[in-house]
Amino acid sequence: MRTVVITGGTRGIGGALADRLRAGGDRVIAIGSAHADLTSVRQTAELAARLPDRIDVLVLAAGRFDQRRVVTAEGFEQTFAIGVLSRYLLAERLRPALERADAPVLLNLCGTGGIRAGRIHWDDLQLTRGYSLFTATMQGARANDLIGVSFAARDPDSRIRYVLYNPLLVNSGMHRYFRQPTRAVVGATAAVFGSTVGATATRLATLLADPPSAPLTALRRGTPVALSRPEFDRSTADRLDSVLAELVATS
Repeated sequence: MRTVVITGGTRGIGGALADRLRAGGDRVIAIGSAHADLTSVRQTAELAARLPDRIDVLVLAAGRFDQRRVVTAEGFEQTFAIGVLSRYLLAERLRPALERADAPVLLNLCGTGGIRAGRIHWDDLQLTRGYSLFTATMQGARANDLIGVSFAARDPDSRIRYVLYNPLLVNSGMHRYFRQPTRAVVGATAAVFGSTVGATATRLATLLADPPSAPLTALRRGTPVALSRPEFDRSTADRLDSVLAELVATS
């Protein structure tokens, strides 16, 4: 029986995946906002310390979005805090627990291989100037690509398989984060053209049952994304890794 930890595991894609894996016999620890505020570096670190010392699968699916800029109590822009800092910190703190598993997998649900508009705003990571939901989300997508690169490169001999996965359009209820009339448009589009959370969970469960053999893999709804793309530049990944390590150390 595998031990699976899923952040954002009480609703949406994460919740559906938790149900699917439990039905298959896995022990699933589904983490929602009632268990820890993942916009807080302190609470994220405390959560990592409470989790089992052996984890077979870690799924990073938690996210929070807002059309207005929200600042956490620790001074971070909310989307960056939960979508970048918490994922970076959990992956690093739970690395030893993953290493104790026979075939560990870290699955990061993100925007890999998607719109190329995203970039890292090195001089303004917290987007104090020119914030928009799109800008924040796209920066997070690029940051997670780089986090995957640095994680895999830190220990080339690790058994951990890091998978960046973009599920593309899913009718997961994300439209609730938008204001009207955008909420109605996005919701209707997802209902008509998006995958259901159940179908997406089935794809992910199949992936976790037979994960890629490479230390780092990027997939766009199952289609491989070339790691030679500029989004996965090693020197840029090292730069971001240094910045994130300093941010979590001083928070």
